[in-house]
Amino acid sequence: MFLRFFSLLALSVSFAASAHAQEAQSQLQRVRIAAGMYQIDAQVAQTPRQREIGLMFRKEMPQAEGMIFVFEQPATQCFWMKNTLLPLTAAFVADDGRIVNLVDMQPMTEESHCSKEPVRYVLEMNQGWFAKKNIKAGSKLGGELFAHPR
Repeated sequence: MFLRFFSLLALSVSFAASAHAQEAQSQLQRVRIAAGMYQIDAQVAQTPRQREIGLMFRKEMPQAEGMIFVFEQPATQCFWMKNTLLPLTAAFVADDGRIVNLVDMQPMTEESHCSKEPVRYVLEMNQGWFAKKNIKAGSKLGGELFAHPR
């Protein structure tokens, strides 16, 4: 009986965390990012809590949408996919909008994926989006975030 109660409690805590995370992230600011001739509607995760939650628990994301993680200063940024249900590609992006490297990440894993040099931005899109658009490392992203390199 105790084990059953504990399992139900763990399940309800997990569900509550998922609902809270989704609600918190639904109110994020959005920015437009140009990737060649393509436009991305990206949610901006800029506080430590927003970056921590990221795209966790989401079951779908429209193809032209993503999330850009904004850090205070360039550093080697590393990401994992704990509690993330969608396969994603992370673009590690320099201050001027240049994609430093791209990494495909598998759902629900704790494998660390890092930038090859210090970056301030990381743009997550559905896995394969960059490849389908022929956007590679060295390509430049455009938009207000990259208009005035810091």
